[in-house]
Amino acid sequence: MPSAARAALPLGVGLVLLAAVGGCASHASPGAAPGAGATTRTITVTSSADACRLSATTAPSGSLTFSVSNAGGDVTEFYLLRADGTVVGEVEDIGPGLSRDLVVQAGPGSYTAACKPGMTGEGVRQPFTVTDSGTPVPSLQSSTETDAS
Repeated sequence: MPSAARAALPLGVGLVLLAAVGGCASHASPGAAPGAGATTRTITVTSSADACRLSATTAPSGSLTFSVSNAGGDVTEFYLLRADGTVVGEVEDIGPGLSRDLVVQAGPGSYTAACKPGMTGEGVRQPFTVTDSGTPVPSLQSSTETDAS
């Protein structure tokens, strides 16, 4: 085999493997719960010095993404709290003009959404309700946070 053909062989094999692996990738929608095929609902949150504005105050149970933008001049935090005050999820250190996402698995019930401008005190709070979507939610509710792109 000529040396040029031998040199190109690993590249060709690599491309074939890459195509094969790409064909096996999951095509679930972004944010879908693993294995559930569920849709993630996104609620936009705008935090400022004196407000915590949510695009919706009600959502169906399951995977929820809170896309939090800081329109204020101080670093802020966002929390989703259960009725008893325990934290379901939080995102911290959101600088002015920046955004971060909080993804939670939330069951039906009454919650409180809280923005904490300056990261002090009780923050600006408002009620948030999760209705029963009929989709099973893990008994141990969970959350993740990400920097928004």
